[in-house]
Amino acid sequence: MLTTRFNIAARLQLLRSYSTTILGKQKETAAAAAALKSHDPLQAHAMKEQCILVDEHDKAIGAASKADCHRVDPETNSLKLHRAFSVFLFNTKGEMLIQRRSLQKITFPDTYTNACCSHPLHDIEQERLESNAQGVRLAAQRRLNYELGIPTEEIQPEDFHYLTRIHYAHPGDGIWGEHEIDYILFLKKDVTLKPNDNEVSEVRYLKREEIDDVVSKFNAPMTPWFELILRHRLKQWWDNLHKLHKFEDLQKIERF
Repeated sequence: MLTTRFNIAARLQLLRSYSTTILGKQKETAAAAAALKSHDPLQAHAMKEQCILVDEHDKAIGAASKADCHRVDPETNSLKLHRAFSVFLFNTKGEMLIQRRSLQKITFPDTYTNACCSHPLHDIEQERLESNAQGVRLAAQRRLNYELGIPTEEIQPEDFHYLTRIHYAHPGDGIWGEHEIDYILFLKKDVTLKPNDNEVSEVRYLKREEIDDVVSKFNAPMTPWFELILRHRLKQWWDNLHKLHKFEDLQKIERF
């Protein structure tokens, strides 16, 4: 009888804990949904997509909507860690493409950044593939098409040079922020551009020797990940586009 009572009590405790977790997630999701109501409908709809949640070692541990991943917790100021990628696109002359994010963007609107920054999606089975960063490569191909209008046949997953991963966090505007393990992908190719104006308000190519001067004259801020990579690694990588393999570090995750 004592064992039975113990088992019942343990089960009740487990159910209470489970219910509290569910209620907490429901409350969190409702708060994120409410925060989207004043935003562009197309951008708000995209925030329903499911990102891949990871631990600090980039091990996949589940899924959560983009809204839940990017919503700053008002009590703890924390954000869910999820998988992302940043594409640095160069033409065959060695010039780097930058974009200005549209005013409609919910996270970091009207900011300058590298060619494309987004997430592999848990919703898309192939984008969960981890060997040789295959899922990330496929996601990058998809987003370059969606954001910049680059035809998918112009870029294949194997065209990306996967360099390393960085782990960073940024509180953004205090409502929407970032906490990502970001895969760094380089791509050197001449491509066709037809930017999606809901995503991108401006694109331009920069020469290596003019990057500092151009950045100093930006009339809008940079995204935190672009600023971070520019400060710590980008110039060295850019100077060595012909021998990037020497800078690969696929085991270590750099922390900033």
